[in-house]
Amino acid sequence: MSEPYSVRVTVRGYETDVQGHLNQAVYLNYAEHARWSLLQEAGITQSRLQAHGVGPVALETTIRYKRELLAGDEVDVSCVFEWGGGKTFTIRQTITKTDGTVSAEISAVGGLLDLERRKLVPNPRDVFRELTKDTALFGLDVDV
Repeated sequence: MSEPYSVRVTVRGYETDVQGHLNQAVYLNYAEHARWSLLQEAGITQSRLQAHGVGPVALETTIRYKRELLAGDEVDVSCVFEWGGGKTFTIRQTITKTDGTVSAEISAVGGLLDLERRKLVPNPRDVFRELTKDTALFGLDVDV
């Protein structure tokens, strides 16, 4: 995939703190929104994941705040999957204002939970490849 998947979000006033900045917890909501939007674009719904007996889980998230966001700012939230050889994958996300200013960088380690066994599936890459209608959205069109 040449360009990362991205979704546009407008910062709403009620998401800001007393200084007028986007509340730090809302960055996670924006990142989650972009991830679920990517899944939907790929044809993967919550009900489809459940029917397959799996669910995505967040194992670790790091946010690097770069520049403030204020009510009314429009941002693009990107989403890129990086695959290793094990049970986990990394999702790299950038929140960028429309003028190109990077506001935050987010790195999340995730996995797919087997809903019956309550353990991570051994190779989430294979499950996403099976469920998606667009392997390029997950970076699965290139073997590592």
